[in-house]
Amino acid sequence: MRRLKNDTVKMKNYILTILTLTFFACSTNNKSTTENSNSMHKLYKLIGNQLHYWETWDKDEKTAIVHWGIVGQRGQSKEIKSQLFSNFRKAVQKEIDKKLKEGYAEFDEEKIAYLEIEYKIDGFGTEQDLDKRHRLEESLNELLGWTGLGHVDGGSIGSGTMEVGCVVVDLVVAKKVIEDNLKGTEFGDYSRIYQIDNE
Repeated sequence: MRRLKNDTVKMKNYILTILTLTFFACSTNNKSTTENSNSMHKLYKLIGNQLHYWETWDKDEKTAIVHWGIVGQRGQSKEIKSQLFSNFRKAVQKEIDKKLKEGYAEFDEEKIAYLEIEYKIDGFGTEQDLDKRHRLEESLNELLGWTGLGHVDGGSIGSGTMEVGCVVVDLVVAKKVIEDNLKGTEFGDYSRIYQIDNE
């Protein structure tokens, strides 16, 4: 009788362990799916003659960054954190829904502009040229991101020139912001900044 009781206890513990592991596995999968589904949102709205941006992305598993302003300006930002009984994603989704009701929307891909910053080099360039291009790509990506303008889309080097390509929502504003930012820096010796579509 005592042995039967011990066997029953062992079986209960075994079943409990299986259920716990199953629950943990399901929770992990759901968590991963949720994180991937709400990692980045970018919305825009033309107010008067100025294009405004609103965007959010995940800083970590418990925090989101919300960043907004006028395209070409650094704007403002805030953090939204998970609380004891609420996930930060619900608060972020409420803000997204609010912006959509206000008329914000994803940017029309047909209106996106492509520009390049070009540098003259000797032949196919040197390692120093390549390092410079990589530093510029990193710097411009940061600049374009924090001003709501867009992002860097890679670069090229060879045949006497080196280029960094950018995808932007406003060509005129982006060109001015980039020119102002590069002035007086190691990247200020570019030969031209131009729209690729017009070439």
